[in-house]
Amino acid sequence: MIKIKNLTKKYGKKLAVDNISFTVKEGEILGFLGPNGAGKSTTMNILTGYLSATSGEVSVGGFDILDNPIEAKKKIGYLPEHPPLYMDMTVREYLDFVYDLKQVKEDREEHISKICDTVKITDVADRLIANLSKGYKQRVGIAQAMVGNPEILILDEPTVGLDPKQIIEIRSVIKKLGRQHTVILSSHILQEVNAVCERVLIINNGKLVASDTPENLGKTISNENKFQLRVAGEERAILDALEGISGIKYVKSLGRKEAGSIDFVVEAEPDVDVRASIFNALASAKLPMLSLQTMDLSLEDIFLEVTGSQDGVYFADVDEEEIEMINVAKGDTDNESNL
Repeated sequence: MIKIKNLTKKYGKKLAVDNISFTVKEGEILGFLGPNGAGKSTTMNILTGYLSATSGEVSVGGFDILDNPIEAKKKIGYLPEHPPLYMDMTVREYLDFVYDLKQVKEDREEHISKICDTVKITDVADRLIANLSKGYKQRVGIAQAMVGNPEILILDEPTVGLDPKQIIEIRSVIKKLGRQHTVILSSHILQEVNAVCERVLIINNGKLVASDTPENLGKTISNENKFQLRVAGEERAILDALEGISGIKYVKSLGRKEAGSIDFVVEAEPDVDVRASIFNALASAKLPMLSLQTMDLSLEDIFLEVTGSQDGVYFADVDEEEIEMINVAKGDTDNESNL
């Protein structure tokens, strides 16, 4: 659906986007994550045709954003970080205005009503945008991106400045949109990406440093295979039962967190699933296991790991062509850095 190859953007001597490459599949909800100033918004602006790239290629639905900008932009609905709203219009007047700008062919009343219902702004459709709360203004911004029913929605920091209740509501809207659209969600809020997205790209200092699902990123970055469990019984008996299991490297007691039970950290050999063995060993020793959970790296840990250093770059679940694009981009970047 979207293909970005060797994309670079410079502002004078400032390198905002540094030779990045990635693809977005149809129907995917992709999180574009990075700290402030990492190059997220610049990449989104180039992808939508708002900015030109210094070099590289951007293809949307098979159309090059430079060679066929009109056809490419027809496939995109864009919510910038600051929604382009006209405060002196009502919500309905504004959506009518956007409808005319985009030259939409669908039935006007039915189309706009459906969008208002989807983002839950029907009850404020006749109110001035200037009088709406920040959360409702964001919803109106999402609504204008949906006008024309584009295949791709690009949302740049859609929940910035919202209160917790509004954030939850907007996330729910985004998940609903993901059922019928390809969605790119640009954010620096880790919980946002983790809650909504199926795949994550992390950009830092203009470079793409990670690409995978939130779950797999932790496994890719760390070879540790750890579990935390809570077991009812005496510590020595529990240690004896756990230490006798094949594939376990070590067991560490964390002490009592709950009356009558003890918490433990268990590390197993990489790629060895010891969960069933743990259950069976404790059951045989008549030591009830009250809980067991994996200790994968959180998205926060992953973010700090890959943005704290440029030494490691982590990619998974990409096709061969994308891997080739990434390798070419990385090689070119290395060459530039050696000049």
